[in-house]
Amino acid sequence: MRRVPTWLAAPFAFLALTGAAPGADGGVGEAPFGLAWGPVADVPRPLKADREANLTALYYPRGWRPAVGSATAEVVLVVCREEGLQEVVWVGLPLAGEELARVRRAIHDEGVRRYGEPTPGPSADSELWPGGRALLASREAPDGRHELVMAAFGPGYAACSAAHLAATGHPAGAHVAELIGSSGP
Repeated sequence: MRRVPTWLAAPFAFLALTGAAPGADGGVGEAPFGLAWGPVADVPRPLKADREANLTALYYPRGWRPAVGSATAEVVLVVCREEGLQEVVWVGLPLAGEELARVRRAIHDEGVRRYGEPTPGPSADSELWPGGRALLASREAPDGRHELVMAAFGPGYAACSAAHLAATGHPAGAHVAELIGSSGP
C-alpha cells in the first residue's frame, strides 16, 4: 500500500469516498468525509449557512469539522430540501508553480485510478469524472496563487438541480461554476 503525504490526505480522503454506490433506495450512500448522501439528520454546526430556493449551503472554514485536513481551506455541504445532502465541495489552500502541478497531478491520478479517465469540465482547467460524480478545478486566489476545488455529487443531484432550475431559472451547478469562475453550469 502506497503512503499518502499528510498534505494530500484531505483531498484523497475526499476522493476515496466519492465513488461509493448509493443504497438500495437510490438516495443513501457514502459521501466524502464520512457523511452520507440523502436525508440529513445531523451535521456539524457551520460557520454560516446560505439558502436559495431548495438549496442550503453550509460553510466550514479550515479547522472546523469536516474541514480539518492540513491542505484544506474550506468545505461546503449543499443540502437539497427533498434529496438531502447532494453536493460536497472541498477547497484547498492556495498553491503555485510546481507544488500546484504536483498536487493536482496526484489528485488527478488517484481520480483516474478510482473512476477512470475524466473529460474536460466546464472551465479551462477542470475535469469531470464519468457519471458526473466528481469535478476537479482550480480558481485564482487573491494573491495570484491557485486553490484546487473538488466537488462530489450525490445520486439525487440531478433531481435537486432540476427543482432549483424550476424555482430560480438556473441549475444548482451554476453555484459551483461561479465558485470556480466558469460561465457554464
